[in-house]
Amino acid sequence: MNICVIGLGSMGKRRIRLLKKTVPNLTIVGIDSNSTRAHSVSEEYCINCYATLDDVDIHLDCIFVCTSPRSHGKIIREALERHCHVFSEINLIDELYVENIQLAEKEHKVLFLSSTPLYKAEMQFIDKRIKQNKKPCVYQYHVGQYLPDWHPWDNLKDFFVSDKITNGCREYLAIELPWIQNTFGKINHVNVIKKKISNLDLDFPDTYLIQIEHENGNVGNFIVDVVSRQAVKRMEVFNEDIYIKWGGTPDSLFEKDISSGELNQVQVGEYLCEQGYATFVNELAYEKEIEEFFKVINGKQPMYTFEQDIETLRIIDIIEK
Repeated sequence: MNICVIGLGSMGKRRIRLLKKTVPNLTIVGIDSNSTRAHSVSEEYCINCYATLDDVDIHLDCIFVCTSPRSHGKIIREALERHCHVFSEINLIDELYVENIQLAEKEHKVLFLSSTPLYKAEMQFIDKRIKQNKKPCVYQYHVGQYLPDWHPWDNLKDFFVSDKITNGCREYLAIELPWIQNTFGKINHVNVIKKKISNLDLDFPDTYLIQIEHENGNVGNFIVDVVSRQAVKRMEVFNEDIYIKWGGTPDSLFEKDISSGELNQVQVGEYLCEQGYATFVNELAYEKEIEEFFKVINGKQPMYTFEQDIETLRIIDIIEK
């Protein structure tokens, strides 16, 4: 199988690294208009890299779209027109969604959208417990990190999270809301306070306080920011029968035994953090996501779709407005 990874920044390199690790008998090529970056990735991963798709001289079966979100729609369309299955990182905007969904159906190709938290063992444990409990619950969830610390090796103004349309808070929402709705239910109503409290040169709010009401009775407080100087991902879930707390990593998940009163650590599997990333970035979830993509190609139903993401982006638009 021949795979092309378009966009050779941090996510593109992660996908290449994990593809080489998890999927045998692959030929991988890379594409990036930045010749310095393309040359660096070619040497680091021993693959051929090009400036454009037209330069690739082999038949391609799959394309991984790892560029900044504003470019995704057109690249996905071109990939489908070349009769390739598509794996896309989160998009943040719904440009060409309907057209690309229809084109994928016409071409009988998989159009797969990343939603990494759905593949995390911690989220899967929380999801299982909430659905077993079957009673309305409350959650408090805080996700944040100082925006210049996201990619300190990049100029912030060249990084899509500093763009108002694809800003960092919007990316957090697009990452987290799919699993939140999968676990706690469809969002029925939101109350929002948003502010800019930092001195960063941004033309969008850097902090959101969101009250969420789910249609099944669950409710939550969700804080999203790009201000916190300590990278944070912290959750508590509770009702009269359940108490779970999670600090963002597999070794920070705890559940209270109601009968004994003890707070017990929950073992949820392995953990792998790549150097240079926050401790809650577990590489294994990205690995499972890639494995899921190939299962979907072989006929499995996807865990998250472009159709579902249309609704997620609609909710994010409401929160931002």
